[in-house]
Amino acid sequence: MDWTAIFSNAAQELISPTTAAYALAALGLAIHFGYTGLLNFGQAGFMALGAYGYAISILTFGFPVWAAVLVGVGASIVFALILGIPTLRLRADYLAIVTIAAAEILRLTFTTNTFASVTGSASGLQGYKTGFAELNPIPPGTYGFGPFTYNAYDWWIRIVGWSLVVIFAIVTWLIMRSPWGRVIKGIREDEDAVRALGKNVYSYKMQSLILGGVFGTLAGMIFILPRSVVPANYQTSLTFFIYAILLLGGAATILGPVIGSMIFWVLLSFFSGFVARAVAAGWLPFMTQVQAGQLRFILVGVAIMLIVIFRPQGIFGNKKELAFVK
Repeated sequence: MDWTAIFSNAAQELISPTTAAYALAALGLAIHFGYTGLLNFGQAGFMALGAYGYAISILTFGFPVWAAVLVGVGASIVFALILGIPTLRLRADYLAIVTIAAAEILRLTFTTNTFASVTGSASGLQGYKTGFAELNPIPPGTYGFGPFTYNAYDWWIRIVGWSLVVIFAIVTWLIMRSPWGRVIKGIREDEDAVRALGKNVYSYKMQSLILGGVFGTLAGMIFILPRSVVPANYQTSLTFFIYAILLLGGAATILGPVIGSMIFWVLLSFFSGFVARAVAAGWLPFMTQVQAGQLRFILVGVAIMLIVIFRPQGIFGNKKELAFVK
């Protein structure tokens, strides 16, 4: 058993672009669910819009990077309006139903062969990274130490991804300390009381849905920079993973989504490496490599369950937030 390789691969997930993308998406979900009380089960849809909006803008229309980012953000705003206008005046469970269905409709639309010339169908899209790579100020070469040794492009992705996470974490912290944030948290606790004070609850909910959706859209862009755009990556399980990260760190916290994403991906990488090598070494003779790939999710689930049992409010949460989640 090569423990060095297992721990090395797990450590790399601490600063991987995937971890940054999930952290930013979970931060957007914290605005929706943790602070406002909106049951958004379609964060995968916002991430897909960011990914496809960015890639299609560059590949099909030849837009520069900044314009492609604006297209993705604009698409997410329109998507949030389409979801929110008919549902935000109703009970929270209506939004949950609409968002999970809308995210699946988006994924299936991107998968269909009808738009294959634009979306790439099930094969996805690639070849859109040139513009982003040209913005890289780091000279060509390999930099780092130990498991954190990457080429210039890989470091550029990590710098941009984690810079966005830090910036938007600070933005979230600031707005939640503002009068707007206090209204949002009041809606979470008792929207009738907020409405009685003369606040337009519907408007504030819509603003929250749009803001958290934009976070998810930017996360979708970070997610595709080290890989291709493939519609299979935006299944409903993606949203469930983000919820697991959010609840792991704390639903209404700033650092919770960031630390939760790190823990989630480190655990997933560790168990993936351990189980695969255990099967190869003959420690688990009753299991194939395919079954081992599924077992890692079971083990991560057990680990998260233990954390939830002994720290149910999340790592950075408190008892008041726990009462809301219940």
